[in-house]
Amino acid sequence: MKIWWRKIAVVLITILTLGMYSPTTLLEVDAQKENGNVSSSSNSDQETIARTIEIQDAIPTTIEEDLDTALNRLMSQAQEQSMIKFGTKIATKVEDEFNQEILPKIEKVLHTLLEETETAYGFLSVTEDPAAGYGERIFNVYDEKTKQHIAKFHVRRDNRPLEGHYFNFHYHLNTDQFKVHHDIGDIYWDKNTPPKWMI
Repeated sequence: MKIWWRKIAVVLITILTLGMYSPTTLLEVDAQKENGNVSSSSNSDQETIARTIEIQDAIPTTIEEDLDTALNRLMSQAQEQSMIKFGTKIATKVEDEFNQEILPKIEKVLHTLLEETETAYGFLSVTEDPAAGYGERIFNVYDEKTKQHIAKFHVRRDNRPLEGHYFNFHYHLNTDQFKVHHDIGDIYWDKNTPPKWMI
């Protein structure tokens, strides 16, 4: 089912941009899956950068894309990576609240990042390897032109005594060397421990 969503996303983005830009990162993932060379979900950030750099060769030197189109593309990718990160067990319980409370705040952050970027919007992409198990990474925003991460979006598990377990959504920016914790919001899980990510 995920393959069809990716193919639909490629077609919609291609139609929206009138063929000026096609998200090669989505096409590359589909090609890897068909060849059986899908990398494990526990790849490090450096492996993600290496894969993105390989894809860089297929990307044109100038990509024309307006702010709204770029924001829609990044939001679609961000939502998809978030659902992959949650896995079916967590997604069934938190998806509605995530879409209503957290996703609009992520959209505001992405809009700000796009407005502040010094590169063409089309060079910004969302990485496709959320951390499994207990890792925090949902996705990173990557500048394919400068080959640098701009922002890292994470979700942390918090166990608050007498309250229960929460998912804390936050992000880090390269402007402060990813040290500052910028809060997005929390979603309550339960008093019981949540399952691992991507299950």
